[in-house]
Amino acid sequence: METSVGIASTPDALDFTVDNVEKALHQLYYDPNIENKNLAQKWLMQAQVSPQAWQFCWALLSPDKVPEIQYFGASALHTKISRYWSDIPTDQYESLKSQLFSQIACFSSGSKMVLTRLCVALASLALNTMPEAWPGAVAEMVRVFQEEGGGVDGRARCLALLELLTVLPEEFQTSRLPQYRKGQVRGALGREWGSVCPLLQQLLRRTDSPGAVKARVLRCLSSWVLLDVPLNESEGLVHDCFSALSDPELFDTAVEAIVNAISQPDSQRYVNTLLKLVPRVLALQDQLREAVQNGDMETCHGICRISVTLGENHSRTLLEQVDHWQSFLALVNMIMFCTGIPGHYPVNETTSSLTLTFWYTLQDEIMSFESEKQAVYLQVYRPVYFQLVDVLLHKAQFPSDQEYASWSSDEKEQFRIYRVDISDTLMYVYEMLGAELLSNLYDKLGRLLTNTEQPTSWQHTEALLYGFQSIAETIDVNYSDVIPGLIGLIPRININNVQLADTVMFTIGALAEWLADHPVMLSSVLPLVLQALGNPDLSVSSVSTLKKICRECKYDLPPYATNIVAVSQEVLIKQIHKTSQCMWLMQALGFLLSALPVEDILRNLHSLITPYIQQLEKLADETPNPSNKLAIIHILGLLSNLFTTLDISKQDDESADGSAPPVKATPPPPGPNPVVVVLQQVFALIQKVLSKWLNDSQVVEAVCAIFEKSVKTLLHDFAPMVSQLSEMLGQMYSTIPQASALDLTRQMVHIFASETDHFPPIKALFELVTSVTLSIFQQGPRDHPDIVDSFMQLQAQALKRKPDLFLSENLDVKAVFHCGILSLKFPEAPTVKSTCLFFTELLPHCLDVPPLARVVQEDGKLLVQAVLEGIGGGASRNLMDQFAEVLFSLNKNCFSLLAVWLKEALQPPGFPSSRITPEQKDNFSQQILRERVNKRRVKDIVKEFTLLCRGLHGTEYAAEY
Repeated sequence: METSVGIASTPDALDFTVDNVEKALHQLYYDPNIENKNLAQKWLMQAQVSPQAWQFCWALLSPDKVPEIQYFGASALHTKISRYWSDIPTDQYESLKSQLFSQIACFSSGSKMVLTRLCVALASLALNTMPEAWPGAVAEMVRVFQEEGGGVDGRARCLALLELLTVLPEEFQTSRLPQYRKGQVRGALGREWGSVCPLLQQLLRRTDSPGAVKARVLRCLSSWVLLDVPLNESEGLVHDCFSALSDPELFDTAVEAIVNAISQPDSQRYVNTLLKLVPRVLALQDQLREAVQNGDMETCHGICRISVTLGENHSRTLLEQVDHWQSFLALVNMIMFCTGIPGHYPVNETTSSLTLTFWYTLQDEIMSFESEKQAVYLQVYRPVYFQLVDVLLHKAQFPSDQEYASWSSDEKEQFRIYRVDISDTLMYVYEMLGAELLSNLYDKLGRLLTNTEQPTSWQHTEALLYGFQSIAETIDVNYSDVIPGLIGLIPRININNVQLADTVMFTIGALAEWLADHPVMLSSVLPLVLQALGNPDLSVSSVSTLKKICRECKYDLPPYATNIVAVSQEVLIKQIHKTSQCMWLMQALGFLLSALPVEDILRNLHSLITPYIQQLEKLADETPNPSNKLAIIHILGLLSNLFTTLDISKQDDESADGSAPPVKATPPPPGPNPVVVVLQQVFALIQKVLSKWLNDSQVVEAVCAIFEKSVKTLLHDFAPMVSQLSEMLGQMYSTIPQASALDLTRQMVHIFASETDHFPPIKALFELVTSVTLSIFQQGPRDHPDIVDSFMQLQAQALKRKPDLFLSENLDVKAVFHCGILSLKFPEAPTVKSTCLFFTELLPHCLDVPPLARVVQEDGKLLVQAVLEGIGGGASRNLMDQFAEVLFSLNKNCFSLLAVWLKEALQPPGFPSSRITPEQKDNFSQQILRERVNKRRVKDIVKEFTLLCRGLHGTEYAAEY
């Protein structure tokens, strides 16, 4: 297409003409080719910020142009005024203002989108000129638009004025004004409210005002109250908004205005105004009930938002007005009605979820009073909160099976999240109601399960259990006297439904800590859990509950171990559970076996693992393909998860009274650790698998994970494996380098590098992986950011745990240092962070490791240059703290050298940024060199300097930084 050629080419200043802009806009809107569209978009963005924009934007607003073209002209104007205000000469402010006024008058009867952009442009001009250059800006806007003339009818002028007044505060909120100007302008706008408020009131109260005008008035009020205009000054208008709620056309905008007005932080100062609003909110109850009866969800939602906003933002203020306690209690009961609104969330109602945070706020305020005052409030509000628990548990009930089956998966997911929110609320309410809440739930559940006269719905039982589970999950219920009764009731529940069965499982899981202190009760619940393990629908709840029981009660489980292992093996062989649940199940078995005698552990491990080992042997002989890859990763994952929790040495789980039970106090048994025995048995097989799959990073990762999890769990018990694992890792990494092998090497260095017996294999491995990685750097490391990241972490760990590794003649310290400098320039933030950590670990060793001292002395300047390059704009701003740490470490450990390096590195003009003056560079150097103790201060200096380098100093970006 011909037009695209002119626009795609590199534009010089003359290209930005009206014709070319129109062509580009045509290309943007109508060209089917996406590349041409993108080129046009890019070119238009350049045009918008070019000096020529001042010429073409007015021409594009000409009445004979189509709205898309006029819109671009108005947008270009706004861009110039908001971003390039300093380019506009002071003597042109007036003419620019009057041109904008006349354009707004022209478009008041034209395209709405163009009118809005022009209003935003004038708003931006007002914000840049008030209060000095344009005092009384808002009053003048009102006056200009109230004057007759221009052939524009009064309604259109009125709507244009309201649009302008609405966008003015919005433009202020998003403006790029420097912080000191923001304060001045906010004050000036606050003073202008006096011109806006009477106008809005007059328009809202006039019976002949069209609906469109009233709706715009309400939007305008919403916009202004966000500037914190005093609530007592807008009180009359807020009351008018309440009157507007009876008009369906205005309902939504009136709700928005009321909510914005009463949720401003400043509004709590105006107690009398707030007290007058409470009856207005209570008067909405008839409208609310009518809306509920008619199934009008929007009206329910709006009225609920108003009552909750008043209650949530002002509960303290209203609680303290003791003379008005009844009206506040009435408001609380109105909110309770909204919480318990009829119907199932989210299908028949979406209102109740809005109210939950109110109950947190009210409770916080009541509990924050001093004890005597608190006691008085609790007398009134404890019954309210007990009622709330009943309401919440009613709302948490599942619908009938038939109705639930008709819900979409999205509705089911929203309901699940809603129940989690209810659960969190119940947990919070427990802090106020305490043990009485558990007794209350237990009594209800007992009556429900023992009442033979009336058949109970599973939904009712499930909701009560869900209440128990919500509290027991996070709160220590060990002291509660109702838990034994609850555990006794559980087997009486007729479990005929998946949701109920799930909740029974999760409730047992939540009581795992209690069961550890009352092991005699295990026999009544464990059979339920083992039975549920065989049901794929209960996969998550049954496996996670078994895992909790095995973790908390492992020392009481030996009598049940055979049975647990047998059932687990059966469900694993039948492949009932998905991969992640299989992994959890292996972790559960790891906890369980940890408490058995070593010979029992080995016997169980043998029967548990043998089928998988046989399968793995078969897979190792096959030609690699995608399906056997998944099977191999699955088996390796099962072993990893088993070894993560199988730990026979842990002596630190104390019983509730703080003393360790005798069974745990025994020293670890002699002989090799069972995990090591198994690993040694399967080591050759794992090597065989590796030899075929070395190219595949996921298989290599899965192999490394087995050893990494084992090393982390066993710590020094892993010692017998160090030598052969080091050898295997070295061979793996030499053949095909992978990040996971470096991470495992780091783990080994962390635990074994300081041990004399294990230093030789660890040293050999460290030197080998370092040498292999250095050759990757020579070939070009950009394709391997993960290897570079892991390599830098390994080097940092070595410096931290065993700096002697760097004394070796086989280690090219200089090359490692240079790799670090290259890595600092990587675009991946995690890699740069790891590299900065490497340098901050390295620099303190300049004093005690001569090879490191030499390389820093010779090449430290390169490090300083790389750090300055990053600060100057080469790296993400989120990394500045890490660069500051390197500078701080240089200053602390090589002060005199840093002074020279900084001077030399900052010498070239334009480095590290063309925006920086020589004075600013000097100032930066001096500030850095002064700070050898206060790291926080160095971080601030670096942040300040990077903003200067990027041309962002004093902008809104800087304010967010």
